[in-house]
Amino acid sequence: MTTHGEAERWHYLLGRFPKGRYIAVSFCFENDAGILPSNSKFPSSVSTSTGRPLPERPSPKLCRGGDSEPPLTIAHLLPDLLNLYGDRGNVTVLRMRCAWRSIPVSVFECRRGDEIELPGVDVLFIGGGPDEKQRVAHERLMAMGGQIRGFVEEGGALLAICGGFQMLGRSWVLDGKPVEGVGVFDAETRRATNARKRLVGDFALESPLSEAPVVGFENHAGRTFLAEGTQPFGRIISRCGHGNDERSRADGAIHRNAIGTYAHGPLLSKNPEIADFLIAAGLERRAERTGFPASTLARIDDAEELAARAFMLGRMRLAR
Repeated sequence: MTTHGEAERWHYLLGRFPKGRYIAVSFCFENDAGILPSNSKFPSSVSTSTGRPLPERPSPKLCRGGDSEPPLTIAHLLPDLLNLYGDRGNVTVLRMRCAWRSIPVSVFECRRGDEIELPGVDVLFIGGGPDEKQRVAHERLMAMGGQIRGFVEEGGALLAICGGFQMLGRSWVLDGKPVEGVGVFDAETRRATNARKRLVGDFALESPLSEAPVVGFENHAGRTFLAEGTQPFGRIISRCGHGNDERSRADGAIHRNAIGTYAHGPLLSKNPEIADFLIAAGLERRAERTGFPASTLARIDDAEELAARAFMLGRMRLAR
């Protein structure tokens, strides 16, 4: 793998293959604990699916002072509270897909107690978390509710996973009781009323935002119900998996450029079309914010990402 300077190398996970092998990409970034096991072994430059050498990717160009192009600004809300199943890897994927295209990018982590002004943000990410941490996160998100709703209505790009998605609905369940949500999505989450308490497992769905099936992993107890006219992120096509609830076969919701979903994984590492949708929407937001024109996204060789998705689809006995 390519070494970038003296910085410690980290990886984002694209998918697990037979015999515990992984496909990964090397890059300079802070410790993304939780994305990969500390003792994982990685192939260097050979595809585990074909045995052939993988194409070289250009070295990342991260945001540098003095660039004439203003950076795409990505904000990760409450990573200290909401980061299950490597959800923060979604931010890593966005950052790297910009860097591979020489789009300068700036990532800001807004933790408990930090202040942030969303008018200066182009892409917003909110992950999922355990119940006790979601209690604290809910208070913070409700305090920012007006900013978050305004950000979405003005065309900002947003991705919210699992608990983050639930909290951005009209209502959700906290400590077994319904509480008010931020109100980005016209959806409400309720307690399960049957014996199956949690919905857990892999799933694949058809989404209007991707020509290929979207794959992910769910683990949630709440059941989310969309208001009439609210568009889901996608429809479950695999025999396994549930999405929002047991009956509708819908997952998540879409409102303007905001996506809510139950798909952990991290979602974007195996679904590059969704990552590029968010980047493109973020570039449009940046254009309105700074006056710097948004350009068409250059094509990236996604052989590794597509191989990871194909493996997941094969495991669910769907056509690759």
